[in-house]
Amino acid sequence: MSTQYGFFFAKERCIQCYGCEVACKSWRGAEPGVRWRRVYNLWQGRYPDVKNTSASVACMHCDDPVCVKACPEEAIKKRAEDGVVVADRSRCIGCKACSEACPFDAPQFGADGKMQKCDMCLGEIDLGKGSPPCVDTCPTKALQLRSMERKEKRKGEEDIQKLMRPTGRSG
Repeated sequence: MSTQYGFFFAKERCIQCYGCEVACKSWRGAEPGVRWRRVYNLWQGRYPDVKNTSASVACMHCDDPVCVKACPEEAIKKRAEDGVVVADRSRCIGCKACSEACPFDAPQFGADGKMQKCDMCLGEIDLGKGSPPCVDTCPTKALQLRSMERKEKRKGEEDIQKLMRPTGRSG
């Protein structure tokens, strides 16, 4: 598969409105404490040279997902047809190996102790309804879902990891 779905985030366009995070949580009805998408307010530097940026982060549906390899029960799979990484909660034993492996803190665990995460709102995509609510809600189009070449997808993963490295994230 040469192209896969992936999230593209343009940090220079994000206004930290948290619309994507709220839309995700609201549309999916996520329980308290579970955040499939998170907006981080990131600070770098020292006074007087301080810079602020943000990152909207969820499961990146990685080109080569480490969570899939880490899961001892094979409860996480990457769909061959489009690159979407999906979780089968019925197979999850709650060991959190996927969470420990994921550089994006994507796996979330609710009251039942089973892993859950962003699935790109597959129901909407599979029905041809377009983008997920997190993307549709973004007023500046900083967050996009699109089909991309594997090289571009890997670059997007690296860019988010670079953004998340600075200390002082809050969100």
